[in-house]
Amino acid sequence: MLLKRLIVCLDVRDRRVTKGVRFMDNRDIGDPVELAEKYCRDGADELVFYDITASAEHRPTDLEMVRRVAEKVFIPFSVGGGVRSAADMRQVLLAGADKVSLNSLAVQHPEILSEGARSFGRQCVVLGMDVRFAGVSASLPSGYEVVIEGGRRSMGLDAVAWARRAVELGAGEICLNAIDTDGVRSGYELDITRMISESVPVPVIASGGAGALSHVADAFLRGKADAALVASMVHSGEFTCGQIKNHMIENNIPARRQFVRKKK
Repeated sequence: MLLKRLIVCLDVRDRRVTKGVRFMDNRDIGDPVELAEKYCRDGADELVFYDITASAEHRPTDLEMVRRVAEKVFIPFSVGGGVRSAADMRQVLLAGADKVSLNSLAVQHPEILSEGARSFGRQCVVLGMDVRFAGVSASLPSGYEVVIEGGRRSMGLDAVAWARRAVELGAGEICLNAIDTDGVRSGYELDITRMISESVPVPVIASGGAGALSHVADAFLRGKADAALVASMVHSGEFTCGQIKNHMIENNIPARRQFVRKKK
């Protein structure tokens, strides 16, 4: 049985981790490298870094930050933001990241998914999806539409249809972020999480809305996700990764137990 994963998300701006609600009103959390080390020690299975202003500022990903993180952590991590080509993907991977997350670029230039999968293997290609509930219609049978540019631009794409197409093109994993619940801490958007999890043959990460231990369990038990992404829960200090993992195990969710390194 495949283990379910707990992933910590770090949104980075000006080399500082920040967190907002529905992509707005961001507040400073701390240094990305220090926090990466902390969450690695605390039991996170993976980390995700989003350079949230790289695309808007028309600059590449902060590779120096990626290198510094790679030197300090022993768990996989992915990086998104500022990637504009397969050459950029290569630079991010060479800097030490294990995966590259593609969001707006993939929607506008879907061929990047195929190019990335051919060049680096689909296990390195993560489709980042930002979705918003828009109501069921002929063009949106799932009721959820894909948005890009930090939620500022609607694309008229049905979320389930786009997920299926992206996997066909080469995406090896999907990180599904529901803007309606992002940072609200009222629970994940389980309906669309379950729809996509049941529609594609690759792992799906539930993202956006975790605020309680039960929310994380729900992502797996009701949303059928393969991994749960958390941010506010741990950034606030209210919960540790170890506590969340223990709750998963108590609810019969197969998970890696917290690994504690012995000091030399």
